[in-house]
Amino acid sequence: MPRSVNSVAKRARRKKVLKQAKGYFGRRKNVWTVAKNAVDKAMLYAYRDRKTKKRNFRSLWIIRINAGARLHGMSYSQFMGKVKAAGIELNRKVLADLAMNHPDAFEAIVKKVK
Repeated sequence: MPRSVNSVAKRARRKKVLKQAKGYFGRRKNVWTVAKNAVDKAMLYAYRDRKTKKRNFRSLWIIRINAGARLHGMSYSQFMGKVKAAGIELNRKVLADLAMNHPDAFEAIVKKVK
């Protein structure tokens, strides 16, 4: 008796991977084995870089807060320590936005914690 194969599911799996490889250059977009490896690698990079993005944004916020605090004669660590001691519950994202886009509001926070 001949072996039973599920060609429908096999084709669907391959179509799914080739669809994900759309836009790639050369054989990476249309040759199954090459496209599969390229898509697997892309998925690994995407997973890794979702974590990296969080680190990058936090460091960007710290840089911006530090720049804003130094305009008022404080370092970042001094400023954040005094913010916590004063009980101001603004996170780094909000503080960085204030330092960049609303310097008057940021200055008011600095005066309050000094």
